[in-house]
Amino acid sequence: MNKDNYISTSDLARILGVTRQAIQKLSKEWRGVEIKEVGSSFLYNVSTLPQGIKERIETAQKEATRKVILLSQKPSKDLDFEKELWKAADKLRGNIDPGEYKYIVLGLIFLKYVSDAFYQRKGELEKLVSDPKGASFIRDESSRKYYVEQKDPYRSRGIFFIPEKARWDYLQKHTMHHDIGKYLDEALEAIEEENQTLKGILPKVYSRTSLEGHTLGELINLFSKIKFDRHFDEEKDILGRVYEYFLGQFASAEGKRGGEFYTPRSIVKLLVEILEPYEGARVFDPACGSGGMFVQSGEFLRIHQNDPTKISFYGQELNINTWRLCKMNLALRGIEGQIEQGNSYYDNKFSDLRFDFVLSNPPFNADWEPQRLPDNDPRLKYGTPPASNANFMWIQHFIYHLAPNGIAGFVMANGALAVGGKEGEIRKKIIEDDLVDVIIACPPKLFYNVALPVSLWFLTKNKKNGRFRSRTGETLFIDAREIYEPVSRKQVIFTDEQIQKIANTVRAWRGEEGFGKYEDILGFCKSVTIKEIRNNGCVLTPGRYVGVKEEEDDGIPFEEKMKKLISELRQYFEEGEKLEKQILENLEKLKSK
Repeated sequence: MNKDNYISTSDLARILGVTRQAIQKLSKEWRGVEIKEVGSSFLYNVSTLPQGIKERIETAQKEATRKVILLSQKPSKDLDFEKELWKAADKLRGNIDPGEYKYIVLGLIFLKYVSDAFYQRKGELEKLVSDPKGASFIRDESSRKYYVEQKDPYRSRGIFFIPEKARWDYLQKHTMHHDIGKYLDEALEAIEEENQTLKGILPKVYSRTSLEGHTLGELINLFSKIKFDRHFDEEKDILGRVYEYFLGQFASAEGKRGGEFYTPRSIVKLLVEILEPYEGARVFDPACGSGGMFVQSGEFLRIHQNDPTKISFYGQELNINTWRLCKMNLALRGIEGQIEQGNSYYDNKFSDLRFDFVLSNPPFNADWEPQRLPDNDPRLKYGTPPASNANFMWIQHFIYHLAPNGIAGFVMANGALAVGGKEGEIRKKIIEDDLVDVIIACPPKLFYNVALPVSLWFLTKNKKNGRFRSRTGETLFIDAREIYEPVSRKQVIFTDEQIQKIANTVRAWRGEEGFGKYEDILGFCKSVTIKEIRNNGCVLTPGRYVGVKEEEDDGIPFEEKMKKLISELRQYFEEGEKLEKQILENLEKLKSK
């Protein structure tokens, strides 16, 4: 059976604008139509359908192709580009769980990216071998075609070789086929076979999804809107931007579960702005999720006119599907990293390595099993945290992996700032070792659908390493709980201006040039000595140190304010009495009926 000549009941119903039940009823009246039963569905041989229906199918296919061409020729790449794509993709989701749909959509974005990169390089190679004046000129046309289909010219540029059956143009031709899911899975399988670094990473879920074939086809058409004919190198970040935006939207849709793979961008950006990674540095995230910390670190270098490829990334992620998202995210950005899959508590994949930066958002307040670790585990220098809470397991894990001059920046639940017992003792020892550099209290609702307030911790192995001024015996506290921009009833973010305000305060405190002289600001920031922290029971809550901001005097005398307040209260009382009287009258009327 040539499946290219068959169409499903649902696709046929969509094209004709009727229900599937109507198609099944009509099929009983059709003569000579070849119908094949596949599971609980039926496939119709297009060539045996009535002529009028064949023409309707052909028209629909041409219209789908026209839309793809139109979208490709007029790509919208403004700031709302990814938002419009998301709206369109989300409409196609139907009743599919966001957790399942995530892999379908992100896999297609990845497939589009590797195809575009391949086409760009292929075009370059065709020009090189066709130019009689060039050093790479190949006289024979068949030899030229053969050369541009070899793997080495692509791999030498760090570009994945994409076989014919996995190229976007090939898949576009099959968007109307009922088994497009099978084509997609075969495409991803073929890419993995040709590129061993992607082995086992790509989401081959399309033939198993409950999405209709025509919906997958529409998604392919939708992502065809992202097309680069001449400026792929400059514009390819748009695909990365779309991937990241979609990650964030899926995190929001999945609620609390979304935090397992995605840290909101404004938090990541603030962490990176304060750490200031540099060329040649090694960055580690042992709870790396979908890789946002790595992406932002590379972006920081690029913004500051440094080479984002001259930084090394190491990560570990427990969830295998999230690990795959991370590997795809980095590949989309052209970022190489050693990302391992496994449990950082019990299977530390990088036990012998130390890093210039540790950057992470670990799971908060998680249960763990201390008994699974050896008694002499070198990470537990300051003590073994209780099984009911792994926060200080993570904190000690970060410290253990710091190089002698390394700095860690990470997100932590606020409870770790002031908790007592075993955890309090561990925190006290970390403070006494002068590792605590900066603590920032954040507003609630920074995470999707989770109101849990968090803090940002910055620990350093050496406060006088020469990169900044010596901060020996000092810690900076910042209370940023009132610094935010609401984006919805459930979520707030840090704006770029707010991020710079906080980061520049840290830079001034560290004595960096161009950021002015640091000064304590009541209610916002304060530089504190270890002795003062000790006097406060080794509690690290910023609000305890920065104080309360003074209320601004509005110039209205107290007596006048009091007079206004009493007048307003009288008015409320009078309105309340009127309302109470009205309610009683209405009740009496009801009784009399």
